[in-house]
Amino acid sequence: MAEAIIDIQNLRTQFGRAVIHDQLYLKVNKGEILSIVGGSGSGKTVLMRQMLGLEIPTRGNIKVFGEDLHDPREPHLDYLRKRSGMLFQHGALYSALTVFENVAQPMRELGTLSESLISDLVYLKLQMAGINFEHACKMPSDLSGGMIKRIALARALALDPELLFLDEPTAGLDPDRSDSFVNLILSLHQQLGLTVVMVTHDLDTLFALSNRIAVLAEKRVVVIGAPSEVVQFQHEFIEKFFLGGRGRRAMEVLPSLDPTFKQDQLEQ
Repeated sequence: MAEAIIDIQNLRTQFGRAVIHDQLYLKVNKGEILSIVGGSGSGKTVLMRQMLGLEIPTRGNIKVFGEDLHDPREPHLDYLRKRSGMLFQHGALYSALTVFENVAQPMRELGTLSESLISDLVYLKLQMAGINFEHACKMPSDLSGGMIKRIALARALALDPELLFLDEPTAGLDPDRSDSFVNLILSLHQQLGLTVVMVTHDLDTLFALSNRIAVLAEKRVVVIGAPSEVVQFQHEFIEKFFLGGRGRRAMEVLPSLDPTFKQDQLEQ
């Protein structure tokens, strides 16, 4: 049985009278890329923020690396966060800091690394993300959207996380840059042995990266499984999202994006 890096049990999220999640169960297995999809208001981003410990659910239990994320008796939240990295949708780089300073910031927060070691590590992370060293002194305002994504990814990897969260990783990128970024994520996932949780509405990205997909609807996970299993599940949202023209086109071109994806996952 696969080891669960994240284990969510009987989750309920409520804001005032609005119930976002109810009786939600989800497990993220070690080493996989799990994508979360759902309609507007289904609570995808809220759920990701809860996994990061940034929001507290109304009820339920979230374990990350076997530890209860919201147990007030366990002062380990900072430690658990250091084992994870987050790539925000628009990069969320600090506009007043250079590329170098943005990537160095998580390392400096540790307070245990020398400046010379931080410098070496920053350049290593930039290299891993495909950023040439001459860009290190640039400001975010001088960067293209694709470069911002890569630098934000370098920052997310700054502390060598085991768990990586991606929020709409290819949003705003043109097709060529999107494909390039998808291939970068695939390469890093394989090289570093990362466990990845991704929220995306981009079908090309979804099919290229996902080992499993979890569909949020009716305030819970209605189905979770390999892409080939999920697209066959009978549900109104799945029919609209996956089996329309865009979804079928995405499945047709999928092998060119990820050669390890099995052809039988295209079959209905």
